[in-house]
Amino acid sequence: MLSLQTAYPTLGQQIIGGNSKLLTKMLMVVVGSLALWASAKVQIPFYPVPMTMQTTVVFAIGMAFGWRLGGLTIMLYLFEGVMGLPVFSGSPEKGIGLAYIMGPTGGYLLGFFVSAVVLGWLAEKGWDRNYFSTAVAMVIGNVVIYAFGLAWLGSIVGWDKPLLAWGMTPFLLGDVIKLVLASLLLPLVWKLLGKSK
Repeated sequence: MLSLQTAYPTLGQQIIGGNSKLLTKMLMVVVGSLALWASAKVQIPFYPVPMTMQTTVVFAIGMAFGWRLGGLTIMLYLFEGVMGLPVFSGSPEKGIGLAYIMGPTGGYLLGFFVSAVVLGWLAEKGWDRNYFSTAVAMVIGNVVIYAFGLAWLGSIVGWDKPLLAWGMTPFLLGDVIKLVLASLLLPLVWKLLGKSK
Protein backbone atom coordinates (compact mmCIF):
# COMPACT_ATOMS: atom_id res chain seq x y z
CA MET A 1 0.00 0.00 0.00
CA LEU A 2 2.62 2.60 1.03
CA SER A 3 5.59 1.79 -1.16
CA LEU A 4 8.95 3.45 -0.63
CA GLN A 5 10.78 1.51 -3.37
CA THR A 6 8.91 1.44 -6.66
CA ALA A 7 8.77 4.49 -8.93
CA TYR A 8 5.26 5.30 -10.16
CA PRO A 9 4.27 7.82 -12.83
CA THR A 10 2.75 10.96 -11.37
CA LEU A 11 -0.72 12.15 -12.26
CA GLY A 12 0.77 14.85 -14.49
CA GLN A 13 2.89 12.27 -16.35
CA GLN A 14 -0.16 10.07 -16.77
CA ILE A 15 -2.23 12.89 -18.24
CA ILE A 16 0.37 14.47 -20.55
CA GLY A 17 2.50 11.39 -21.20
CA GLY A 18 5.61 10.24 -19.36
CA ASN A 19 8.02 11.31 -22.10
CA SER A 20 6.58 14.77 -22.62
CA LYS A 21 8.67 17.44 -24.25
CA LEU A 22 10.57 20.15 -22.43
CA LEU A 23 8.14 22.80 -23.66
CA THR A 24 5.20 20.90 -22.12
CA LYS A 25 7.02 20.61 -18.79
CA MET A 26 7.89 24.31 -18.87
CA LEU A 27 4.25 25.11 -19.54
CA MET A 28 3.21 22.97 -16.55
CA VAL A 29 5.63 24.88 -14.31
CA VAL A 30 4.38 28.28 -15.51
CA VAL A 31 0.70 27.30 -15.22
CA GLY A 32 1.36 25.88 -11.74
CA SER A 33 3.00 29.13 -10.61
CA LEU A 34 0.02 31.08 -11.96
CA ALA A 35 -2.36 28.77 -10.09
CA LEU A 36 -0.41 29.49 -6.89
CA TRP A 37 -0.63 33.21 -7.59
CA ALA A 38 -4.40 33.00 -8.09
CA SER A 39 -4.89 30.81 -5.01
CA ALA A 40 -3.03 33.37 -2.87
CA LYS A 41 -5.40 36.14 -3.96
CA VAL A 42 -8.74 34.38 -3.51
CA GLN A 43 -9.91 34.57 0.09
CA ILE A 44 -12.86 32.52 1.29
CA PRO A 45 -14.68 33.90 4.35
CA PHE A 46 -14.07 31.44 7.16
CA TYR A 47 -13.74 31.20 10.94
CA PRO A 48 -11.55 32.34 12.65
CA VAL A 49 -9.57 33.75 9.69
CA PRO A 50 -10.27 33.95 5.95
CA MET A 51 -9.02 30.92 4.05
CA THR A 52 -6.99 30.76 0.84
CA MET A 53 -6.58 27.57 -1.19
CA GLN A 54 -2.84 28.06 -1.51
CA THR A 55 -1.68 25.05 0.51
CA THR A 56 -4.12 22.85 -1.42
CA VAL A 57 -2.56 24.05 -4.68
CA VAL A 58 0.96 23.43 -3.28
CA PHE A 59 -0.04 19.87 -2.34
CA ALA A 60 -1.70 19.24 -5.70
CA ILE A 61 1.33 20.58 -7.60
CA GLY A 62 3.74 18.45 -5.59
CA MET A 63 1.75 15.25 -5.95
CA ALA A 64 0.63 15.75 -9.56
CA PHE A 65 3.95 17.05 -10.94
CA GLY A 66 6.42 14.94 -8.92
CA TRP A 67 9.28 16.26 -6.83
CA ARG A 68 11.34 17.77 -9.66
CA LEU A 69 8.66 19.69 -11.54
CA GLY A 70 6.78 20.41 -8.32
CA GLY A 71 9.90 21.90 -6.75
CA LEU A 72 10.64 23.92 -9.91
CA THR A 73 7.09 25.27 -9.93
CA ILE A 74 7.35 26.54 -6.35
CA MET A 75 10.81 27.96 -7.10
CA LEU A 76 9.40 29.89 -10.06
CA TYR A 77 6.58 31.20 -7.88
CA LEU A 78 9.06 32.35 -5.22
CA PHE A 79 11.29 33.90 -7.88
CA GLU A 80 8.31 35.83 -9.24
CA GLY A 81 7.76 37.14 -5.72
CA VAL A 82 11.43 38.05 -5.23
CA MET A 83 11.31 40.00 -8.50
CA GLY A 84 8.56 42.18 -7.04
CA LEU A 85 5.47 40.70 -8.66
CA PRO A 86 2.51 40.80 -6.22
CA VAL A 87 2.09 37.00 -6.19
CA PHE A 88 1.86 36.47 -2.43
CA SER A 89 -1.18 36.68 -0.19
CA GLY A 90 -1.49 40.25 1.08
CA SER A 91 0.87 41.73 -1.48
CA PRO A 92 1.39 44.45 -2.51
CA GLU A 93 -0.42 45.88 0.57
CA LYS A 94 1.90 44.09 3.03
CA GLY A 95 5.02 44.55 0.94
CA ILE A 96 6.60 42.92 -2.10
CA GLY A 97 9.83 41.31 -3.17
CA LEU A 98 12.57 40.21 -0.83
CA ALA A 99 11.21 42.40 1.98
CA TYR A 100 8.00 40.35 2.01
CA ILE A 101 9.85 37.04 1.92
CA MET A 102 12.11 38.11 4.79
CA GLY A 103 9.05 39.03 6.86
CA PRO A 104 7.08 36.82 9.27
CA THR A 105 5.54 34.62 6.54
CA GLY A 106 8.83 33.79 4.79
CA GLY A 107 9.18 30.44 6.51
CA TYR A 108 5.81 29.28 5.23
CA LEU A 109 6.88 30.15 1.68
CA LEU A 110 10.06 28.12 2.09
CA GLY A 111 7.89 25.37 3.57
CA PHE A 112 5.83 25.40 0.35
CA PHE A 113 8.93 24.40 -1.60
CA VAL A 114 10.01 21.64 0.79
CA SER A 115 6.44 20.35 1.10
CA ALA A 116 5.99 20.14 -2.68
CA VAL A 117 9.28 18.24 -3.02
CA VAL A 118 8.36 15.80 -0.22
CA LEU A 119 4.85 15.24 -1.58
CA GLY A 120 6.17 14.83 -5.12
CA TRP A 121 8.61 12.20 -3.91
CA LEU A 122 5.82 10.38 -2.06
CA ALA A 123 3.60 10.54 -5.14
CA GLU A 124 6.38 8.95 -7.18
CA LYS A 125 6.26 6.11 -4.63
CA GLY A 126 2.52 5.65 -5.19
CA TRP A 127 1.16 7.50 -2.15
CA ASP A 128 -1.36 9.44 -4.27
CA ARG A 129 -3.26 6.33 -5.44
CA ASN A 130 -5.63 5.77 -2.50
CA TYR A 131 -7.45 7.95 0.00
CA PHE A 132 -5.57 6.85 3.13
CA SER A 133 -2.02 7.23 1.83
CA THR A 134 -2.92 10.52 0.11
CA ALA A 135 -4.32 11.86 3.40
CA VAL A 136 -1.17 10.78 5.27
CA ALA A 137 1.01 12.47 2.62
CA MET A 138 -1.04 15.67 2.87
CA VAL A 139 -0.67 15.73 6.65
CA ILE A 140 3.10 15.29 6.25
CA GLY A 141 3.13 18.17 3.76
CA ASN A 142 1.17 20.39 6.14
CA VAL A 143 3.49 19.55 9.05
CA VAL A 144 6.48 20.53 6.87
CA ILE A 145 4.92 23.91 6.07
CA TYR A 146 4.12 24.60 9.73
CA ALA A 147 7.58 23.49 10.87
CA PHE A 148 9.35 25.92 8.54
CA GLY A 149 6.77 28.66 9.10
CA LEU A 150 6.83 28.54 12.90
CA ALA A 151 10.63 28.21 13.07
CA TRP A 152 10.99 31.30 10.87
CA LEU A 153 8.29 33.21 12.77
CA GLY A 154 10.00 32.44 16.08
CA SER A 155 13.33 33.69 14.78
CA ILE A 156 11.68 36.94 13.58
CA VAL A 157 9.38 37.85 16.48
CA GLY A 158 11.03 35.96 19.33
CA TRP A 159 10.49 32.54 20.89
CA ASP A 160 8.76 34.03 23.94
CA LYS A 161 5.76 35.08 21.82
CA PRO A 162 2.59 32.97 21.36
CA LEU A 163 3.80 31.47 18.08
CA LEU A 164 1.18 28.71 17.84
CA ALA A 165 -1.65 31.19 18.46
CA TRP A 166 -0.29 33.51 15.79
CA GLY A 167 1.02 31.09 13.19
CA MET A 168 -0.92 27.84 13.44
CA THR A 169 -4.10 27.50 15.51
CA PRO A 170 -6.20 30.06 13.58
CA PHE A 171 -5.57 28.09 10.38
CA LEU A 172 -6.06 24.51 11.58
CA LEU A 173 -9.80 24.18 10.90
CA GLY A 174 -9.41 25.51 7.37
CA ASP A 175 -6.42 23.22 6.83
CA VAL A 176 -8.45 20.17 7.86
CA ILE A 177 -11.11 21.03 5.26
CA LYS A 178 -8.48 21.64 2.57
CA LEU A 179 -6.67 18.39 3.42
CA VAL A 180 -9.89 16.41 3.15
CA LEU A 181 -10.69 17.98 -0.23
CA ALA A 182 -7.20 17.37 -1.63
CA SER A 183 -7.09 13.83 -0.21
CA LEU A 184 -10.35 12.97 -1.96
CA LEU A 185 -9.51 14.68 -5.25
CA LEU A 186 -6.25 12.99 -6.30
CA PRO A 187 -7.31 9.35 -5.84
CA LEU A 188 -10.63 10.19 -7.51
CA VAL A 189 -8.81 11.52 -10.59
CA TRP A 190 -6.69 8.35 -10.65
CA LYS A 191 -9.87 6.24 -10.55
CA LEU A 192 -11.45 8.25 -13.36
CA LEU A 193 -8.30 7.83 -15.45
CA GLY A 194 -8.36 4.11 -14.77
CA LYS A 195 -11.97 3.86 -15.92
CA SER A 196 -11.21 5.82 -19.09
CA LYS A 197 -8.51 3.34 -20.25
